[in-house]
Amino acid sequence: MIVSSLSQLEYPESDGQPLADNTLQFRLIVTLQGGLDALFQDNPNVFVAGDLLWYPVEGEPWTRVAPDVLVAIGRPKGDRGSYLQWRENNIPPQVVFEIASPSNTRQELEVTKHHFYERYGVEEYYLFYPEQGELKGWLRSEEILAPIPTMDNWISPRLGIRFTVVEDQLVVYHPTGERFTSFVELVAQNQQIRQEAEQARLQAQQARLQVEEERQRAAEERQRAAEERQRAEEAEQAQLNAISQLLELGMTVEQVAQVLSLPVERIENWRDRQNG
Repeated sequence: MIVSSLSQLEYPESDGQPLADNTLQFRLIVTLQGGLDALFQDNPNVFVAGDLLWYPVEGEPWTRVAPDVLVAIGRPKGDRGSYLQWRENNIPPQVVFEIASPSNTRQELEVTKHHFYERYGVEEYYLFYPEQGELKGWLRSEEILAPIPTMDNWISPRLGIRFTVVEDQLVVYHPTGERFTSFVELVAQNQQIRQEAEQARLQAQQARLQVEEERQRAAEERQRAAEERQRAEEAEQAQLNAISQLLELGMTVEQVAQVLSLPVERIENWRDRQNG
């Protein structure tokens, strides 16, 4: 709990209300907060929070609200127990989100909170009713938060994210076109990425083995070819030696050709080369 030096007023860090009334509401809040945090992870001057009490006026601890998700552009990241606007360079959250629960009334969300956000400087207010699959939005126009006529494929001017509702489910897309995902979906995606990377590694390993096998077969083929050339050369030399020896014994060319089963022309060619 923070105690202000202004009349020693206390600004509680909890309003005693739960973050969410059900699992669906909780999942949407966490998905939105996590997706926005990831969107601005490289920008040190964008603060994103979920279910954080916002006190817009110093000295008025009763003037407060805890948006399901808030985005304060121009404020540093970091942990806070509450958002005390006068300690945040008097910068209000520019964008807020509310995910309705069964206990919320339209009067509360579309009148009371809308009036609060309008009065204290919010530029964009987005409201989703999970049970009805209904998405609403308001955009600041001078001093008022005016209704956005249609929210299907609406792109937030401040955040660059795109909204749509598919089969009564809120779907939000990063400016890159990547969809905001829940933690479970993110884990599944990471597992798939790891599996695909492992499969690619195994395929690359198999390809390397195939290349190595091809290289080995090529080397063996070269070795066999070399051995065959050597055997042919040895046979050629043995044949020439035999021709020489038989001619030296006084045999005629025809006799040598008959003994060695060679054409007479081959014997004559060899003899002419030796005599030439």
